[in-house]
Amino acid sequence: MMNNRKRTTGQQKAMKRFRFVLLILSVLIVVSFIISMNTGYIKLTPVEVFKTLFGYGTDQQSLILFEFRLPRIVIAILVGMALAVSGCILQSISGNPLADPGILGINAGAGLAVILFISFFPDKVGTTILLFPVLAFLGAALTAAVIYALAYKRHEGISPTRLLLTGVAVAAGISAAMIVLTLRLNSENYQFVATWLAGSIWGSNWTFVLALLPWLLVLFPYVYTKAQVLNVMNLGDMTASGLGISIEKERRLLLFAAVGLAGASVSVSGGIGFVGLICPHLARQLVGARHQYLLPTSAFLGGVLVLIADAIGRWILQPSEIPTGVVVAIIGAPYFLYLLSRSKA
Repeated sequence: MMNNRKRTTGQQKAMKRFRFVLLILSVLIVVSFIISMNTGYIKLTPVEVFKTLFGYGTDQQSLILFEFRLPRIVIAILVGMALAVSGCILQSISGNPLADPGILGINAGAGLAVILFISFFPDKVGTTILLFPVLAFLGAALTAAVIYALAYKRHEGISPTRLLLTGVAVAAGISAAMIVLTLRLNSENYQFVATWLAGSIWGSNWTFVLALLPWLLVLFPYVYTKAQVLNVMNLGDMTASGLGISIEKERRLLLFAAVGLAGASVSVSGGIGFVGLICPHLARQLVGARHQYLLPTSAFLGGVLVLIADAIGRWILQPSEIPTGVVVAIIGAPYFLYLLSRSKA
């Protein structure tokens, strides 16, 4: 009786903490959203932004806000959420705290598929935007399958270290292939690919939002329904199997979801790394390891991180622009080294 009461009290405290953290992150997203709407080569004051939102702005202000900035802001938030959740899934199913769709080569595989299409069909880039997430998913899925097959050993399963090293090696090979493919491109498409590979949120209209949104609307709820499965898998394969979890089946399904989220994101934002590494770690420190709390918190952190990075990239060297992926890498690389040093310890 006493143990049940303590457990209930602990769950109530965890829920209160989770709600408080989500409230703070929601406020951060709103503040970052407002700042981002005021960031760009053409200045819009907060008053002008609010007037335009309610239909009292000029034609130029409406064009800038509704056709350029708002779609990009929405994409930044969605991409950050998708990459963070993808990284959270990968870390849980692999047992590797350093797993991330960028580090494991999944982002590179998605990028390779898109570049292959651009390389062989350069005239159809502008008319096949909705196809990009599908291409990116296929590339990411094939890459994940190769990494999984190479890292898997019979009777041993997936070793976290072997998975990480295999992903790094595959990503290096794919990056080399992408460099070779760029030699086929004309100057216009080459510039586009170079910027895209650096992690630039190149989607600047609502078509890109529509290309990305269905993937998230399907995969986010699915992943959340698997929160308890992820909790059990964190106890280890033997314990999870003893509790009736079909380990390999669930691992493949969750890997499929992680690949879908990462591939769809890469198709509209390029190679933004470290989001899936940083955000789940920060989320665990804030709300603990239960995936019912961890997944939403990681998603909100990812949205905040990419939105702030995109605003910084557009603001710091105006009128030039630093790709969002570069800004995230400046933040993420030191954090990755910190995690690596702790892992060695």
